Amino acid sequence: EDIPITAFRTKYGHFEFQVMPFRLTNAPTNKEDHEEHLKTILKLLKNEKLYAKFLKCDFWLETVHFLGHVIDSDGVHVDPAKVEAIRNWSAPTTPTEVRQFLGLAGYYRRFIEGFSLISKPLSKLT
Repeated sequence: EDIPITAFRTKYGHFEFQVMPFRLTNAPTNKEDHEEHLKTILKLLKNEKLYAKFLKCDFWLETVHFLGHVIDSDGVHVDPAKVEAIRNWSAPTTPTEVRQFLGLAGYYRRFIEGFSLISKPLSKLT
């Protein structure tokens, strides 16, 4: 049942792990488990003489905005502000503007079923 969760896509195709990959673990089930994982990571950083600046760290967040995505307990989602930016994008009038729009929209292709078919007519314009 966990196989689809570890699936990934490359330019060579779609792949799924058939067994648990080395070093891949389940997410912590509760705050105490998360705390133990955090302690382990901080010890590893200290042992390697790598330091985290705690003023720049946020802990115990339920939602994280990261690289145009929203990550929460339900998974990874598109940031609604980015969706609004795409909706409000003015119609491209040059091949360069079409490429720019396709680049922006393509960043979220994993969330858009049939993206390549939808974007094909625009791609032909460039």
